[in-house]
Amino acid sequence: MTLAEHFVELRKRLYRSAIALLVGAVAGWFLSGYLLDAMRVPITQIATQQGRVATLNYDSITGAFDLKMQIAITIGVIISSPVWLYQIWSFFVPALSRKELKYGLGFFFTAVPLFLIGAYVGWLLVPHIVSLLTSFAPSDDSAIISAKTYFDFILKLSLAVGVAFVLPVFLVLLNFVGVLSASSIIKSWRWAIILIALFTAIATPAADVLSMFLLAVPMVVLYLAAWGVAWLHDRRAAKVASRLEAELAA
Repeated sequence: MTLAEHFVELRKRLYRSAIALLVGAVAGWFLSGYLLDAMRVPITQIATQQGRVATLNYDSITGAFDLKMQIAITIGVIISSPVWLYQIWSFFVPALSRKELKYGLGFFFTAVPLFLIGAYVGWLLVPHIVSLLTSFAPSDDSAIISAKTYFDFILKLSLAVGVAFVLPVFLVLLNFVGVLSASSIIKSWRWAIILIALFTAIATPAADVLSMFLLAVPMVVLYLAAWGVAWLHDRRAAKVASRLEAELAA
């Protein structure tokens, strides 16, 4: 394909992705109320436990509309993700070799479920974090929480934890392409534990032991799983190499 044909193909993929995103955002507009109700549950439970009043508030006239639009677009991105991910994949597939295509498919079908699991773990951490942070307010005061700030907090936390769960897949991918060996991965386990602890401290602003523990344990397990997969791959590659050397010697 010529450069102009590549741009035409890219425009076609972008148009399809934009239409899917628009349809998803319209659906997200009607689903935003359910998400707000789910967001309100931890606050209501915590307020009841602490014997105080805690409500979502809007700090401007357009605050409620702006938040609903933000939620609608976020849901639209999630709902339409199969479409725009497929469009991105279809645009790059013709340029990939057979080996790169196999690695790409393996990465995609592993990374997406792990990201979703990580985002769900981030959602499970929200009540613990909100409970600890709101507990610092004096008993005579009420916790007035900005709805937009609260939604941004949940979204960023879920995205951060989701991305963290995908990082071990990158280690496996680097091992498969020959950049990183299994021995290098396991030798760096001390640094990995330190980095995981630092990440959990940053990703859980409450920095309470329970939240950090709930996040750190699955990340360590995934790191060890990445090493196990890399070790099996290196072992198989070593056997293939030794067999080829024997055949050449013969």
